Amino acid sequence: MTQWARIGNPNRPGILEVITDWPEGKDFGMSPEEEVTCAEEAPPYNKLTEDEKPYALFTDGSRRIVGKHRRWKAAVWSPTQQVAEAAEGEGESSQFAEVKAIQLALDIAEREKWPMLYLYTDSWMVANALWGWLQQWKRSNWQRRGKPIWTAPLWQDMAARLEKLVVKVHHVDAHIPKSQATEEHQNNQQVDQAAKIEVAQIDLDWQHKGELFIARWAHDTSGHQGRDATYRWACDRGVDLSMDAISQVIHQCETCAAIKQAKWVKPLWYGGRWLKYQYGEAWQIDYITLPQSRQGKRYVLTMVEATTGWLETYPVPHATAWNTILGLEKQVLWRHGTPERIESDNRTHFQNNLIDTWAKEHGTEWVYHIPYHAPASGKIERYNGLLKTTLRAMGGGTLKHWDTHLAKATWLVNTRGSAN
Repeated sequence: MTQWARIGNPNRPGILEVITDWPEGKDFGMSPEEEVTCAEEAPPYNKLTEDEKPYALFTDGSRRIVGKHRRWKAAVWSPTQQVAEAAEGEGESSQFAEVKAIQLALDIAEREKWPMLYLYTDSWMVANALWGWLQQWKRSNWQRRGKPIWTAPLWQDMAARLEKLVVKVHHVDAHIPKSQATEEHQNNQQVDQAAKIEVAQIDLDWQHKGELFIARWAHDTSGHQGRDATYRWACDRGVDLSMDAISQVIHQCETCAAIKQAKWVKPLWYGGRWLKYQYGEAWQIDYITLPQSRQGKRYVLTMVEATTGWLETYPVPHATAWNTILGLEKQVLWRHGTPERIESDNRTHFQNNLIDTWAKEHGTEWVYHIPYHAPASGKIERYNGLLKTTLRAMGGGTLKHWDTHLAKATWLVNTRGSAN
């Protein structure tokens, strides 16, 4: 409906701007012989007398995509006769349908030989056109900037009919609470229902599948985020999706299921050896190997805080003792404080003189265990798998360009399952 339309960029006018970019008012400086008879403003429906109400009609129009086609429907509702009349077609907009509804109302008035017609519409575009814009369009020979105005033949037909019939128009506010709805608003709802396009179940299924396809694309491309985050990501890119469609896609997403399964592990502090430590005092660390990035980096130092499961990451070209120290200082010491205990496997990039010296200087107990030994290193291995799964999801099923996704993947691992 046009009452929901918004004025767009002045350099890129939409359909409303094409019609409404005319001076307002009833006096456009034309001579009497040039003037076109325009509709007057009608009173609210409940102000009509019982003799006037039989000549009142409510109008509306709608448009809907059905299958691969765009269909429109124009409808007219008679409150006194409790009868609706409609016309349908393909390939036009809802604004076109609203104008056709006015034409349909004029057809009824002429056919029944009414002395006058009271029109009720919730379209400001239609109401303003009948109140005064027809005069300006007539003066401009039904053109704007040298081109015919939108649906010029329809407006010309209406202008000719207004010469022979007294027409009064009232704009109905369609957006009010039900508790405040008057008889006028109830009749407007009746014509709104009459203008709705019925769609077969097969077409609804087709539309739903199309929305699910787009929702799946948005969820995958945004990095397998949650429902609200995926919705915001889609809105920022002009994609209109329902929360139900996004929820269904997330529920069926195998990648999200794998991430959740990896996330639902007992925390590192589940066990006696972590109970005595406060936040930031105990860590497990490891390296994961990834495809070489454009910057020549192939490894990521992963560091998991024992009391919360918080993950820190640090990409490096080589898994060395020096890079281990750099990663610990930048991601752990400078952010969380000096650790009292660090656990790792006993490979050479962890067990060497450089690491021993650094640990003694910082008063850190460095504990070694056998690589891939589940009881000792199971938690860090789980987080490594979770990180790789997230990176693969953000890379469209591969670990290509993992370096561009590492920061966000780390954030997703740390925030997945939270309220946001």
